[in-house]
Amino acid sequence: MVLPSTKSDGYGNTAPDEGKDQADGLPVLKDGLPVLKDGLPVQKDGLPVLNIAAYRFVAIHDRERLRDQWLEQCLALSIKGTILIAPEGINLFLAGPAASIETWLESLQGDQRFAGLEAKYSWSQHQGFARMRVRLKAEIIRMNKPDIAPAAGRAPWVSAQTLARWLDQGHDDEGRALVMLDTRNAFEVDYGTFNGAVSYDLKQFSDFPKAIQMHRQAFEGKTVVSFCTGGIRCEKAGLFMQAIGMKHCYQLDGGILKYFETVGQRHYQGSCFVFDQREALDPALKALSD
Repeated sequence: MVLPSTKSDGYGNTAPDEGKDQADGLPVLKDGLPVLKDGLPVQKDGLPVLNIAAYRFVAIHDRERLRDQWLEQCLALSIKGTILIAPEGINLFLAGPAASIETWLESLQGDQRFAGLEAKYSWSQHQGFARMRVRLKAEIIRMNKPDIAPAAGRAPWVSAQTLARWLDQGHDDEGRALVMLDTRNAFEVDYGTFNGAVSYDLKQFSDFPKAIQMHRQAFEGKTVVSFCTGGIRCEKAGLFMQAIGMKHCYQLDGGILKYFETVGQRHYQGSCFVFDQREALDPALKALSD
């Protein structure tokens, strides 16, 4: 089961995740958002399909074995979706009955490399995937910058609650102007983004390094918070910005989906595109296709 963690928000604060109560050792989200009860996320609005998204940057040397094992498990549990496995880690998007998802997560977290893996939950009326795929890739999110290795250490990050507070006050806690940097592709940005966010009309994420190098001077003296759907792109974007000497740069921990879970719509316009048949989620995590 997914256990709550105590961690720093990347801005010098170390505490259990804000916006969560503790009940029987499991995280409980407020304001009608997904909660865990008796090991299972509580069904929202009677919706039957539980969707999860998660990733972990960690060295993997047994990709073929994991591929075969996870495909067999997911098929047996009537789970559909996609799992990407690369030498640098895993990235997954799965959907199915809640009990099946929780069973698979428990099995996954039995492997020490994935212990404590935190998933982002949402519910839908319909299954968003046509089949189950487990694919071997060179990178779980392609940047074509082999020196950027999140498994060796994360870039600084801020929690959704800290970001919302900064946006409320119009600056960070040191008084610097705040810039939201959208690292997603252009068609994703068209569905929705944070108010006033900067984006670069990207066709693919591997275009980000060139784009940020061309515009880095525009961020001097400001605090930059990069964001994406679930956080994985910003794990690399944040490290790359550090590598080229940019200062006061943070990534939004858990991305837009985590922000929706814990904050909601505040400071965000529109929906968030997702790569399955749900198409996009609104700030209440409701699928546009339902």
